[in-house]
Amino acid sequence: MNGVLTFLQNILSEPAFLMGLIAFVGLVALRTPSHKVLTGTLGPILGYLMLAAGATVIQQNLAPLATLIDQGFGITGVVPNNEAVTSVAQKILGVETMSILIVGLVLNILFARFTRFKYIFLTGHHSFFMACLLSAVLGAIGFKGMALVAVGGFILGAWSAISPAIGQKYTLKVTDGDEIAMGHFGSLGYYLSAWIGSKVGKNSPSTEELHISEKWSFLRNTTISTGLVMVVFYLIAVVACLINNPKTVTELAAGKNPFIFAIVGGLTFAVGVAIVYAGVRMILADLIPAFQGIAMKLIPNAVPAVDCAVFFPYAPTAVILGFAFSFLGGLLGMFVLGAIGGVLIVPGMVPHFFCGATAGIFGNATGGRRGAILGSFVNGLFLAFLPATLLPVLGKLGFANTTFGDFDFGVFGILLGNVGNSIGQIGVYLIVAVLVVVLLLPSVITKGNTALNNISEE
Repeated sequence: MNGVLTFLQNILSEPAFLMGLIAFVGLVALRTPSHKVLTGTLGPILGYLMLAAGATVIQQNLAPLATLIDQGFGITGVVPNNEAVTSVAQKILGVETMSILIVGLVLNILFARFTRFKYIFLTGHHSFFMACLLSAVLGAIGFKGMALVAVGGFILGAWSAISPAIGQKYTLKVTDGDEIAMGHFGSLGYYLSAWIGSKVGKNSPSTEELHISEKWSFLRNTTISTGLVMVVFYLIAVVACLINNPKTVTELAAGKNPFIFAIVGGLTFAVGVAIVYAGVRMILADLIPAFQGIAMKLIPNAVPAVDCAVFFPYAPTAVILGFAFSFLGGLLGMFVLGAIGGVLIVPGMVPHFFCGATAGIFGNATGGRRGAILGSFVNGLFLAFLPATLLPVLGKLGFANTTFGDFDFGVFGILLGNVGNSIGQIGVYLIVAVLVVVLLLPSVITKGNTALNNISEE
C-alpha cells in the first residue's frame, strides 16, 4: 500500500506530469488527432522540465551567494527553505503527507466541477509542500489517522481552488486578459503587493516603460540586464567575504579566481532565468489550448492555476526590481527581529527571488514602478516575520532549525497552530466550516457557471 501511495505521490507532486496529464485529458476531450495529442501532451511536460531546469540553475547559483552574504557580513540564523523542512517532515509524516496530497488534489477537481471556484491548481510540488505543512501542524494539535487526512486534504483542496480566485482580478491585469490563474502558495503576498500598487501607484509608469538611452539600449535584453545585476550582487558579496572570511571564498571558488567566480556565477544565474522564460513559453503554447477541452467538456469554464515563474515574461524588468526590493525588505525584517530579540530569519535567496519577483510583477500591474517597489518590499518584510512566527508551531515536531518560506504557508500554519492551541480541534473544524461556506456561497448568491472573479476589468 505504501508503495502505491509513494508512486501516486511521485506522479501527482511532479508538476511536469500533472500538466501533461491535464493537457492529455483536454486534447482527448476535444477529439484531437492522436499525433497532436502526443505533441500537445509532451509540450507542457518538456516546457515544465525546462522551467525546472532553469529554476535549478538559479537555485544552484543563489546558494553560494547566500553563503557569501552569510560569511561576508556575519549574518547567522534560520534560513527558510521549503525543501529542507519538507525533507525533515517526510521522515516522520511521510504517509500522512502523501494521503493529504492525494485527497487534496481530488477535492480540488471536485470543487472546480461543482462550485464557482473553477481553478485547477497545477503546481504539484507546492501542493506537496502544503500537504506537509498541514500534516505537521494538524498533527501537533492532536489530529491522527483518518481525521488528520480528511481535514488536511479538505483544507488543501479548498485553498487550491479558493486562492487563485481571490486575486484573479489582479492576475488578469498581469496577463492582459490571458485566462490563467496564480497557482502558487505565495499568492497572498502577490495580491497584497497588487493592492498596495493600486493605492500608491497612481500615474506611475510601468517598469516595462523605463526610458533607456540608445547607448544603454542593450539593457532592454532581459538576460543581459539580469546577468549584470547579479554580477554586481556577487562581486559585493565576494569582496565582503574576502575581507572577513577569505577561506569561504577559496572553498566556493574551487581554484578559480574569486572575481572570475563571481562574474561566472552572476552570468550563469541569468542563463537560468532565460531557460525559465523559454520553458514558460513552451508550457503556455500547448497547455492553454489543451485546457479548453477540459473547460468545454469535463469542467465547464475551468481555469488553469500555474506556477509563479510562468508570469515572469509578462514583466521582466519588474522581476529584477521585485527581487531586489523584496530582499531589502527581508534584510530590514531580519534586523528588526534581531533588535526585538526574536528568531533571526536570514533572507533566503530562493523565496526572495521567486516570490519577490512575482510580487514585483503584481505590484507593477496595478501601480507601475512605485507599486512594484513598495509591493515587493512589503512582501519581503512578511517573508521575515511570517517564518519567525511560524517556527514555534513547527518546533513541536522538531522542525525548529528550519521553516517554510512562502507567504501562504506562514499564514495557514500560524492560523491553524494558534487556533488549535487556543481552543483545540474544535477551532480547526470551525475553519473548515468557514471554507465550506466560502466554497458554496457564490453559487447560492449568483447564478451562472463561470469561474468566480475571472472577468477582466476594463
